[in-house]
Amino acid sequence: MYTSTFYSLAACILVSVLKLADCQSPLLFAQGDIGILKGEIFHLDVSVRNYSGPVGEIFFYVNHEGLVELNPKNVSLADLPDQSWTILLSGISPGHAEVVANASSKEIDTSRAFAIVTVEHSFEIGIVSQVVGWIYFAAWSVSFYPQVYINWKRKSVVGLNFDFLAFNILGFILYSVFNCGLYFIPYIEKEYSNRYPKGLNPVLMNDIFFSCHAAFATAITIIQCFIYEKGSQTISLTARGILALFFVVLIIMGSLSGANVVHWLDFLYACSYVKLTITLIKYIPQAYMNYLRKSTEGWSIGNIFCDFTGGAFSMLQMILNGYNYDDWVSIFGDPTKFGLGLFSVIFDILFFIQHYVLYRHNEPYEELNGINESTTTSVSSRTSNA
Repeated sequence: MYTSTFYSLAACILVSVLKLADCQSPLLFAQGDIGILKGEIFHLDVSVRNYSGPVGEIFFYVNHEGLVELNPKNVSLADLPDQSWTILLSGISPGHAEVVANASSKEIDTSRAFAIVTVEHSFEIGIVSQVVGWIYFAAWSVSFYPQVYINWKRKSVVGLNFDFLAFNILGFILYSVFNCGLYFIPYIEKEYSNRYPKGLNPVLMNDIFFSCHAAFATAITIIQCFIYEKGSQTISLTARGILALFFVVLIIMGSLSGANVVHWLDFLYACSYVKLTITLIKYIPQAYMNYLRKSTEGWSIGNIFCDFTGGAFSMLQMILNGYNYDDWVSIFGDPTKFGLGLFSVIFDILFFIQHYVLYRHNEPYEELNGINESTTTSVSSRTSNA
C-alpha cells in the first residue's frame, strides 16, 4: 500500500514538473559567442517562442561595465506567441564580458539566454595569435623527439642528465594538472573569473595538448634510460631533496584545499609555481654536466632549436593577446606559461653557446655524471699534451 502511494506521489510530481517545463517559453539569443571590434556595433537577435503569459519586460545585463554597451537594456513583452527583438552591442573597451537576460514573467525560461562577448582591437591580430599558438605547440611538441632519436641511434643515454629528466616529468605533469583544471572544471574556472573579472581564461586548447604530450614524450625518454647504456648516471641526492620538497608543498596545498582553507584555484597555482620553479632550475644540471665533460655529445641540439622556437612564440602569443584584449593581467594569471617561454629561451641561448662556441667538436672527457678519478686523469693528460 505504502509502495503504491509512493509511486503515485512520485508520478504526480513528475507530471507537474513536466507541465511546468512545458509552460515555460525559452528566451534565446541568436548567437552565444560573439567577437566584435572596439567601436563596432553588433546586432544581436533575441526571440521568445510559444509565449502565452502576461505582458511584462525582459531586462539585459552585462557582467562587466565599461566593456560592452547595450541598447536597449530592456524590451516589452506583448500578448503574442512569437516575439523577437534586436539588441545593439557596442564594443567600448577590449576585454571579455557576458550578456545575460532576466524576465519579469516566470513563464519565460532565461537559462539559455546568454552570450559571451569578446571585444578586440583587431580581428587580424586574433587570427595571428591563434596561428602563433599552434606554431609554438608544434615546435615544443617536436622538440622532444630529436633527443629520443639520438638515444635510439646511439643506444645510449650517456650525456643526458637524469636530474633534468626527473624535473621535467614532474613539471609537465603539474603543468597538465593546472591546464586541465582551469580549462575543464567549471568550479575552478568560475573562481578564476571571480578573481580576475575582466580577464580571459589564459589556458587554451593547444596548452592542454602541449602539456599532456610533453609529459608523455618525457616518459618515453625516461623509459629509454632503463633500456640503453647509461654509464654511472643516476639522479643526484640534491635533485632528490628538491623533488621531495616539491611533493611536501603540493601535499600541504592539496590538504588545505580539501579542507576549504584555500581555494582549489590556489592549489593549481601552487602546481604552476612548482612548474615555474622547475623551469628555472631544470636545465642547470644538464648545462653543468656539459661543462664538466667539456662537450654536448649525447645532448640534442635539435631539441634546443625547437625549444627556442616554442619559447619565443609562446611569449609572442601572450603579448599579442594582452594587447588585443587589453588583458595584460592574463600574463600574471598564467605565470607558468610566460615563465616557461622566457626561461627556456634564456637557457637555449646558453646551450647554443656551449654547442657552437665553447665545446664545438669537443670529445667528452668521460661519460659520467660528475668528475671522478678517471676524469681527472684524462684532464691532466690533455693538459700535459697541450
